Amino acid sequence: MSLTRLDGIDPGRIGVFAGPLNAQPASVQREFVREMEQLGYGTLWYGESLAREAFAQGAIYLAATDRLVIASGIANIWARDAAAMVNGSRALGEAWPGRFILGIGVSHAPSVRVRGHEYERPFSAMRSYLDAMAAAPWRGPDAEVPPIVLAALGPRMVGMAGERTAGAYPYFTTAAHIREVRDILGPEPFLCADLPVVLAGDLRAAREIGDRHLDYYLGAANYRNNLVRLGWSDADLERPGSDALFEAIVAWGDLDRIGEGIDERFAAGADHVALNLIGADPSRPPVAELRQLARFARRD
Repeated sequence: MSLTRLDGIDPGRIGVFAGPLNAQPASVQREFVREMEQLGYGTLWYGESLAREAFAQGAIYLAATDRLVIASGIANIWARDAAAMVNGSRALGEAWPGRFILGIGVSHAPSVRVRGHEYERPFSAMRSYLDAMAAAPWRGPDAEVPPIVLAALGPRMVGMAGERTAGAYPYFTTAAHIREVRDILGPEPFLCADLPVVLAGDLRAAREIGDRHLDYYLGAANYRNNLVRLGWSDADLERPGSDALFEAIVAWGDLDRIGEGIDERFAAGADHVALNLIGADPSRPPVAELRQLARFARRD
């Protein structure tokens, strides 16, 4: 595993992205991450929406666990200035050494506008933001900046992730794209691959559960444009997506079939696979899925 840029942090080979956790009370979140730790998962990746602020959320998860690595995936650069971003990450890294990874990204135009900003020139915005993070003053106790990982899809952003940060976390994409990302990064940078997972007996049942996920993300220009760049047709991208696109993005079926999807991401060059747990009821934390998929965490 390529972990030379993670400063001694070992995220394990298998993590979890649990989007439904965002809307849950802190007590439920604590129970979920404690069970993750007990089941042997390496890392929890969590998004930043208009719910809890990213570092407040990270502190809830870190305080509830003893070993689990916690990674923002992603913290929105438009939600705070660069000094607040880097110093917030220092605070978590100093309080819980070796357990926090700072994933950051440019987010999406609608999410940026709702915060009162204009979404334009995302590559230049990220480059300037990284410069400002590097120059930010810090007057707290001696503390290193935790490893930074970029949410990156296109070749230029992936290239910047490899040159300026620990690595990349491409989201809502295919194994073919993971292979392209690894080729751009080279062998050393860390690469986390997102993998939506639906436990279902057949494709129809899987789509009944998973189409909610595809429909939502196909409505985001960044993800759609990346898929167009990768060669997917307008027909494939008509929401909620073709069967072929569903098969390329989502691991579905029984545990053996899902294991094949995980192995495909590793074969494409991922160091770490974040299982994006999609349950039939998005209002409930995906505890049943967490337990059923734990055998893959224990393969580490």
